[in-house]
Amino acid sequence: MESTDTLWKVVLGLLALVVLLGIAIWSIKRHRDPELSLDCDQPLDRMLPSVSGLTHASMIEGNAVELLENGAFFDALFEEIAAARYSLHFETFLWKEGRLGARLAAALAERARAGVQVRVLLDARGCSKMGEAATRQMKDAGCRLVHYHAPRLRNLGVLNRRDHRKVCVADGRVALVGGHCIVDQWLYEGMKGKEPFHDLGLRLRGPGVHAVQSAFSENWVAECGELFVGEDVFPKLEPAGEVTLHIARAKPERAAPAVKILHHLVLCMARRRLWIQNPYFLPQDRALRALAAAVERGVDVRVMVPSADASDMPVVQHAAHHNFERLLAAGVRVFEYPKTLTHQKVMTIDGIWCAIGSSNFDDRSFEINDEITLGVVDRALARQLEEIFERDMRDCQELDLAGWRRRSTAHKLLDRALYLLKEQL
Repeated sequence: MESTDTLWKVVLGLLALVVLLGIAIWSIKRHRDPELSLDCDQPLDRMLPSVSGLTHASMIEGNAVELLENGAFFDALFEEIAAARYSLHFETFLWKEGRLGARLAAALAERARAGVQVRVLLDARGCSKMGEAATRQMKDAGCRLVHYHAPRLRNLGVLNRRDHRKVCVADGRVALVGGHCIVDQWLYEGMKGKEPFHDLGLRLRGPGVHAVQSAFSENWVAECGELFVGEDVFPKLEPAGEVTLHIARAKPERAAPAVKILHHLVLCMARRRLWIQNPYFLPQDRALRALAAAVERGVDVRVMVPSADASDMPVVQHAAHHNFERLLAAGVRVFEYPKTLTHQKVMTIDGIWCAIGSSNFDDRSFEINDEITLGVVDRALARQLEEIFERDMRDCQELDLAGWRRRSTAHKLLDRALYLLKEQL
């Protein structure tokens, strides 16, 4: 009898511990996932200092930006790597063994042998299949490789938090930011069969480069403790153009991440057009209401995603389908691109402001991963992005509410089941 009582006390103690841990995890998430609200009747162009300030940034003037579409991004990447004389900082989430990875490893190794400081920051999970040959080639040449949140005991509590940024900074004077991964499906050289993935990035010159360099340093210092200073990495930067921008990337430990605040804020400020291209579109309930409210005030709201058949992660598209009926009923125009994965993470608002970077429109990007998004005040760039949207739209299927409601019961059940996993997809 006494042994039975003891057993029950142990069981109840363990249950209490599980409940306590569950409450602790919920509490941590609650502090990083507040219900964001905004009472503002002013257009975005008047509110940009507020937007940048609320996302832990400031407006940076005097920049030049160049839009890099598809394979043009890699042309620029290898051009800047070859031109670097003092430092090269490269950061990516996904690198898989292949022709593109081999070429990049060789280019970085060559610069290291020439005396350039080469630092390579790799997400440990996303780059686990980059191949031993590329790793050995870079290390032997003198490149310093650091893996973000490698599977070690000390990282047990943060293994789910990934570095999703894609960044290259050369000599502290030019930066490339976007969505391109080091995987042959992004390669526009000699591809056969299925069309390569579509993606967009920016080449940046001017004072804004320091902010990108700072973003790279964040996880570099956290992983290896090395502080890099001096003209080789943070040179004095003169104005290079007329573009003003701000950068969202901060993730305060006890507050909502900057990329989440940015993506939710601007939805409430659009007055004419709000066009979104994103491969993984899983907005939270408040963002869905903000999109519907934008339509109500006369905004042309359009969302473009890859079809489930074209996506590299069809489970995410099916989870996204769960919200499509609500979006369509609210008057949001939804387009599915069927030809290949459209991987660009882009927003344009009112033809005056645009966002481009690594952030998906989902809980994982907004609350878990480390991301970087550039908010750019430039009508020319916004128009370029709108033209790409309009061109891609010609190949899309536009969904209609009546037709969407007629999809099969099996499709609806799959959408609902996968939507329950949205925070981890």
